[in-house]
Amino acid sequence: MTLWCGYAAASDMNVDQVVRERDRLIRGDTSKGKYEMQIISPRWKRTLKMDTWSSGNDRSFIVITYPKKDKDTTFLRIKTDMWQYVPSIEKTIKIPPSMMLQSWMGSDFTNDDLVKESSIVNDYTHKFLEEAKDLYVIESIPKPEAPVVWGKVIQHIDKNTFVPVNDEFYDEDGTLIRKIIYDNVKKLPDRYYPMKWIVEPMTEEKKGHQTIIIIDEVEFNIPVDEGVFGMQALKRHSR
Repeated sequence: MTLWCGYAAASDMNVDQVVRERDRLIRGDTSKGKYEMQIISPRWKRTLKMDTWSSGNDRSFIVITYPKKDKDTTFLRIKTDMWQYVPSIEKTIKIPPSMMLQSWMGSDFTNDDLVKESSIVNDYTHKFLEEAKDLYVIESIPKPEAPVVWGKVIQHIDKNTFVPVNDEFYDEDGTLIRKIIYDNVKKLPDRYYPMKWIVEPMTEEKKGHQTIIIIDEVEFNIPVDEGVFGMQALKRHSR
């Protein structure tokens, strides 16, 4: 079963069109969802739950709803800037550049991942490494002077649905640092979507660590109140 994607056929698409279609299906023009994040290390495990909103590629908002000690913590991203509201001290904090590579809420994502989540389309050049019967394998190399962390990204994309199968992230020396596996693909009203994301660090110091994202609910291309993406929303949504 093939999802219609606005192009004549998957075989007629060039590599940039495939990457954009993959990004469009994962992101949408707007979105609203409920997510669970399981953060696993060799010594402990913790679970976060959150409500999320996004608009375009440059605005997103997150409210932590569980556990109790993190409940009502909020995050706002506008382009490359990000703020956090901490209800326990009633203070809004702008995440400084020096903290962008630090872990987000103890997970295997960094603050930089959240800020630059859309840059794969515009900040990289792409080429097909392989085109099997049901799979595209695409190498993405950062453009000169692009403000990105990764030296290379390898994307595996299903040819019929344009859903990512897995992504591999390499540093500038070509060492595999992280892998994301996409699972539990479901048919939503207007797209196929992976409802489970498994983030696996590949470095020796992060051996045994894993972050699992489970999407409980998600809707795309729906009206989203513009007030969600204002500074006042940081405190308003934490009440």
